[in-house]
Amino acid sequence: MRLLHTSDWHLGRAFHRVNMLGAQADFVSHLVATVRERGVDAVVVSGDVYDRAVPPLAAVELFDDTLHKLADLGVPTVMISGNHDSARRLGVGAGLIDRAGIHLRTEPSACGTPVIIPDAHGDVAFYGLPYLEPALVKAEFGVEKAGHEAVLAAAMDRVRADLATRAPGTRSVVLAHAFVTGGEASDSERDITVGGVAAVPAGVFDGVDYAALGHLHGSQAITGRVRYSGSPLPYSFSEADHRKTMWLIDLDAEGTVTAERLDCPVPRGLARIRGTLEDLLRDPELGRHEEAWVEATLTDAVRPADPMARLAERFPHTLSLVFDPERSPDDPDVSYARRLAGRDDREIADDFVAHVRGAGPDDDERTVLQEAFDAVRADSVVREVTP
Repeated sequence: MRLLHTSDWHLGRAFHRVNMLGAQADFVSHLVATVRERGVDAVVVSGDVYDRAVPPLAAVELFDDTLHKLADLGVPTVMISGNHDSARRLGVGAGLIDRAGIHLRTEPSACGTPVIIPDAHGDVAFYGLPYLEPALVKAEFGVEKAGHEAVLAAAMDRVRADLATRAPGTRSVVLAHAFVTGGEASDSERDITVGGVAAVPAGVFDGVDYAALGHLHGSQAITGRVRYSGSPLPYSFSEADHRKTMWLIDLDAEGTVTAERLDCPVPRGLARIRGTLEDLLRDPELGRHEEAWVEATLTDAVRPADPMARLAERFPHTLSLVFDPERSPDDPDVSYARRLAGRDDREIADDFVAHVRGAGPDDDERTVLQEAFDAVRADSVVREVTP
């Protein structure tokens, strides 16, 4: 069976001030053409179809058009909801859409109920594990402590239990939206840390032939059987070095995986450039970036006049301007933002406690702080997805 694995479309998302809807439509057309030209037997979309729980109308219209194009191909498609999607909204009409060969899997309770797609060698069972927010699904899976590894492990127990009832030789594919240990993150993914831990081990997916992952925006293989497709388009300058692709997966009669990366159409390259304003305007080596979307970091000791306008004369697609004067770390003028760079909320809170009373929090206090951060994050998720 030949699968096309993609994820993280983020329909409705902009790149800085650039509307990406046209590029997203071009990607959908490319996906449909790829399915037709490469003889794809099934399409899997591993979450974050939309960029937010209540997407703009234009994004909903593009998704509707996408569903029609996929249905017209007569090639089954399996989709799950991601942490940016509202599972309830995305799943509306799933029963009817299912009849058209578009299988939306947004209910955590259905993790162990597969979509069965046969080929010449027998059945392939596709299990859709939508994004499992630990605080919201721990009761469903009977876990005592809310955490990503616990709920994913419980969901995979259901998958393996169902697979054990299938005919011998049934192959299996799991779609999941999670941060797996060993994956390389970028700046454009929303933080899903719970209890100070965001990642789960790849071994959670043991027992299935292929795990089609979503959430991380860089295409990467955690193992030969556990892969991220990445986002088809860039959504932050941290993705400047990404090669935007989909995975074409061949699953043979024994469940052996063969993978090929297929490039996605990207509307414009990305470039991160750094130096004084005068250096950036004069350096001939930077000529190759003149048509790219540019993030420029200026290192001038004194902020120059009209830097964006002057940069735009050479780099007309400059979208981001960062000021980072070259100073020693102990310089009193080093910015607060630079001092906090790379530190998470818990570490910042620890530093604040130490600053106020002269000593950092003890283990019990750190636990209270972490529980408070987790509660705030879970509450924001609930409020975002509640009608």
